[in-house]
Amino acid sequence: MALDTSRMGFGLTGALDHAVVRELAPRVEEAGFRTLWINDTPNGDALASLRVAAAVTSRIRLATGVISMDRRPADHVAATVRDRDLPVDRLLIGIGASKPPSPLGTIRDAIPVIRGGLQVPVVVGALGPNMRRLGVQESDGVLLNWLTPDGARSAMADKERDLGDQPDHPAEVALYIRVALGDKAIDVLRSEADRYAAIPSYAANFERLGFTSMETAVAAGTAAQVREGLGAFLGSVDEPVVRAVTGGDTLPEYLALLDAIAG
Repeated sequence: MALDTSRMGFGLTGALDHAVVRELAPRVEEAGFRTLWINDTPNGDALASLRVAAAVTSRIRLATGVISMDRRPADHVAATVRDRDLPVDRLLIGIGASKPPSPLGTIRDAIPVIRGGLQVPVVVGALGPNMRRLGVQESDGVLLNWLTPDGARSAMADKERDLGDQPDHPAEVALYIRVALGDKAIDVLRSEADRYAAIPSYAANFERLGFTSMETAVAAGTAAQVREGLGAFLGSVDEPVVRAVTGGDTLPEYLALLDAIAG
């Protein structure tokens, strides 16, 4: 049975060929997903990819997951959104920071610049409890990574605690869930999981939470296994995001994964 995609997101890498984005984005919208998330990386401009997606869609939310404020200052991001005429009524900007002296200060300063300058929701890419708390209390939510279903439910409980006396604040928790279908995609997924596990901050977080990076992902050989693995996350956060992992970043691979989820 196909999964209910109406409260789910679908995530792509910012380095994905724009020709693939152009063909894939309307299919993601037609499949009923709530949000199309695109990573921003040194070799992949999320806002450029979202401009491509915006031109071929009309309803789906468009989100960056996430833009590093260490690399692209908040006022530059706001100016780029305006220059590219992105549809702010559908836009959500995810931001993150990790460099000293104060990632928390960097994000706290960036939120009003983007949110106020563009009148769009802002979410914070968060790893540790302090950044999660900031995102929940001072922005429109958080985007999390590399959590098991139990870890995701714990993050939701933390959100309720951190909201405290402002339970009506519309903070949402979204979670990237790496999903790979087939042996080649699983090999790529394993390499990515190993790379993150070697990053000291992530390694410490995995140790603190008591699971490995691969235990947070869905490595599937069949469409039924994709749905089973994702099904365990449904209801654990406000928006589970299928962070699609493929063997070769080709359109047929993405469509196969999309079909496995949405039928």
